[in-house]
Amino acid sequence: MDKLEDLRAELLSAVESASDTDTLDKVRVAALGKKGQITDLMKGLGGMDADARRAAGAALNALKDAVAEAIDTRKQALEADALNARLAHERIDVTLPVRPETAGTLHPISQTIDEVVAIFGQMGFTLAEGPDVEDDFHNFTALNFPPGHPARDMHDTFFLNEREDGTRHLLRTHTSPVQIRTMKTTEPPIRVICLGRTYRCDSDMTHTPMFHQIEGLVIDKATHMGHLKGVLKEFVEAYFEVDSVPMRFRPSFFPFTEPSAEVDIGCSRKGGELKIGEGDDWLEILGCGMVHPNVLKSCGYDPQVYQGFAFGMGLERIAMLKYGIPDLRTFFESDLRWLRHYGFASLDVPTVTGGLTR
Repeated sequence: MDKLEDLRAELLSAVESASDTDTLDKVRVAALGKKGQITDLMKGLGGMDADARRAAGAALNALKDAVAEAIDTRKQALEADALNARLAHERIDVTLPVRPETAGTLHPISQTIDEVVAIFGQMGFTLAEGPDVEDDFHNFTALNFPPGHPARDMHDTFFLNEREDGTRHLLRTHTSPVQIRTMKTTEPPIRVICLGRTYRCDSDMTHTPMFHQIEGLVIDKATHMGHLKGVLKEFVEAYFEVDSVPMRFRPSFFPFTEPSAEVDIGCSRKGGELKIGEGDDWLEILGCGMVHPNVLKSCGYDPQVYQGFAFGMGLERIAMLKYGIPDLRTFFESDLRWLRHYGFASLDVPTVTGGLTR
């Protein structure tokens, strides 16, 4: 028994002094393995008489359990120490500032979207959105596009494959379908802006197959062109951050408005530099008009009771004018050098009272 006590002390000391899991595993094999010290002693139980075998077996099992428990406890402690050491070594101080060369910037289109939403939001407009894939009714028919209209031609519109019933869906050519969806699900008065991606078969310095558009729609019983002019004047002056911007309305044609107009704003091109505001030149910026009675009828409104106005503009175009970006295609080239030059700080949220740009 004295020899077992000495062996017990020796093995427990070896377990306690193991500095890592590999050393501890070697102690386990030396004590409990097939050729271990305790295993060898248990092999000798067969040569003892019954009483001696019973007493020696109980002592050896107690020794085996004590050593195994000590090994498990030590292993857990060593693994915990190793994990803590790794966590301490791999720890990152998230309070450190981001290095300037890796700071992100906001894309000019994202900035422009935030700006126009802030301006129209202050005027009481709410934001409405719709699907990019549209049907013929919402994109053309409900907007008073007659059959055979040039805008229906495949050279202008991305049509999808023909369906079993003979109809074809398409990528919307403007955000006007959102106006139709809003009018068909909402009772007047209505004051919304419709914002999103639109698609047309065109590509050059001022056109891309995909671009962003914003449209506004107001429907009630007493809306007239004076209200339209007031809304657009307030928007232009707030967006370009100019105190006074001359505006002129030129007669035009859109199937969904009557009367229709193109809007020009005053500018100066002296010295080859474009400046919005007072000047001796004009710059076309958007289209607008009073909602056509046929559009009101398509949405279930009585044109003898309700009337309204609508307007629309390309976000890339007004961004190019405000920030001096010469080529529309660069908006979509994913050039980090371009983005660093024209990008905006992501945490500077535009507000009309605090300033759109900083």
